[in-house]
Amino acid sequence: MARGLKLSYLGTAAVSGLLFGAGLYVSQMVNPYKVLRFLDFGAIPAGGWDPSLAFVIAPAIVVMFVAVRLGGRRQAPLFDRHFHLPTRTRIDAPLVVGSALFGLGWGMSGICPGPAISLVAFLPANLWIFLVTLALGSWLGQLILHQPEPAAETVAAE
Repeated sequence: MARGLKLSYLGTAAVSGLLFGAGLYVSQMVNPYKVLRFLDFGAIPAGGWDPSLAFVIAPAIVVMFVAVRLGGRRQAPLFDRHFHLPTRTRIDAPLVVGSALFGLGWGMSGICPGPAISLVAFLPANLWIFLVTLALGSWLGQLILHQPEPAAETVAAE
């Protein structure tokens, strides 16, 4: 990858990370209690359900839908040689089980991995327990499936 292309790629990654992190805080996605109140559909009859986080995901879906449609018209992304599309597209047992495990962890803690990483900026009490066990769970999942670690994509100059 040429130096200018590499810097553009890294700049785009930095801007998107900044937007994502700011969005997590502004929308209160980093507040586990807000997330738990959103996930508690049983509280709907009593008026305790907080649907406000739906206003976070709905615009994200719209933006991503438009981006995928526009990107599909291109031969390659702006700052890379080709698109990196998923190779596994089937709904299979590992996907369903993994989704269920993710949902259990998210529902029990109210912390999604993106916001958890974002919370490192403020180091709330006991966050390290979540992050260490998140990494451990990821490592164990990879061992259980007996799959090699995915190759890390780098932006090193070619």
